[in-house]
Amino acid sequence: MAITLGAIADDFTGATDLANNLVRGGMRCLQVIGVPKEDINLNEIDAVVIALKTRSCPVNEAIADSLKAAAWLRAQGAKQLFFKYCSTFDSTDKGNIGPVADALLDELEASQTIMVPAFPVNGRTVYQGHLFVGDRLLNDSGMQHHPLTPMNDADLVRVLSHQTAHKVGLTNHIVLALGAEATRTHLASLEEQSVRHVVCDTLNEQNLEILAEATVQFPLVTGGSGLGQALPAQYRAQGWLDTINEPGRLMPASGHALILSGSCSRATLAQIADFLERYPDSGFALDPLSLSKDDKQWKQALAFALENVSRNAPTLIYASAEPTKVDIAQRTLGRERAGALVEEALSQLAIILVDKGVGRLVVAGGETSGAVTSALGITALHIGEQIDPGVPWTQTELENSEAPLSLALKSGNFGEVNFFTKAFEVLL
Repeated sequence: MAITLGAIADDFTGATDLANNLVRGGMRCLQVIGVPKEDINLNEIDAVVIALKTRSCPVNEAIADSLKAAAWLRAQGAKQLFFKYCSTFDSTDKGNIGPVADALLDELEASQTIMVPAFPVNGRTVYQGHLFVGDRLLNDSGMQHHPLTPMNDADLVRVLSHQTAHKVGLTNHIVLALGAEATRTHLASLEEQSVRHVVCDTLNEQNLEILAEATVQFPLVTGGSGLGQALPAQYRAQGWLDTINEPGRLMPASGHALILSGSCSRATLAQIADFLERYPDSGFALDPLSLSKDDKQWKQALAFALENVSRNAPTLIYASAEPTKVDIAQRTLGRERAGALVEEALSQLAIILVDKGVGRLVVAGGETSGAVTSALGITALHIGEQIDPGVPWTQTELENSEAPLSLALKSGNFGEVNFFTKAFEVLL
């Protein structure tokens, strides 16, 4: 059975974020970790999102992995491809957004695509080509301090122009206000001028709906997950998708609850503070500098978690820290080693604690989520109900386990301040 949409996401939480919105739009969605090497049962699946780890890897590697994903999705009959990146347009002057989009357009023999990172419900909007996080320009939102992809420019046309040799243009809010047909005409006019990448203003959900309608016939669209929620209605209008009841239905959850956090975003730091205020004795902080010396701190964290699990108490293990502390660790150890130490520590904790009965697991941070899911050997996730915008519960079957593992993979910037508490309440 052919799928309707095939999506390629540049990190794990970004994939889950998009899959969440596709489910909310009425599609039954499967998220797979990496390009599948074996046949997958796609019965009663309308969309597949392939989660890659290509946001900050070398450009050539990002292109190669994305093209493999595109080939697999096209083989499953996908009518449209979606290249998904973060709503904060995380990238560097070399990429990887522009180079990957160019490679996909070449593969599809397509001449144009749109760039729609906005997610208005989560405070990500684009005005005159400038990306805002809430009421702050991107470069003044905290993203300028991102440890891997610091964003120091909010002008997306300028940012993208550094990443591609092709023309980059803008469809602004004035055009969108005229509707889908006017937007389609405007895009065609830009195409005649050889404008290959079109950054799109997006101020609200209506703008997303107009963009989805205007580009439903495009072989490739790109953006954040906000656009994903608007696409299913257009697929139904095209006759590509039936109306689906309960597209996000999962099996009942069971097992102990655990939170692992490697994100250092402002949102995650606030969520940790809120959780620890509610449960003062339920958190254990990991430090890359201590982890680099020996395994003493890691063993302490494991003992702490096992004790909490035995009492069925809420448990949070985190390496999240303020920017000044992160900077000290990175200058001492190097950026890559500091991150790798944290990912390895949290991944190994996940393996042991899931084996000891953790069945409900929240992971904060895209890189951390990728490391944890890889360590657990997870290859596919069924997408369930939303916790907060951009973050659903998911489920997977593990070997030698009778019950499914329920996971919430949270992008560092997403979620309300009480996310860690609310997540488990939603699952009940």
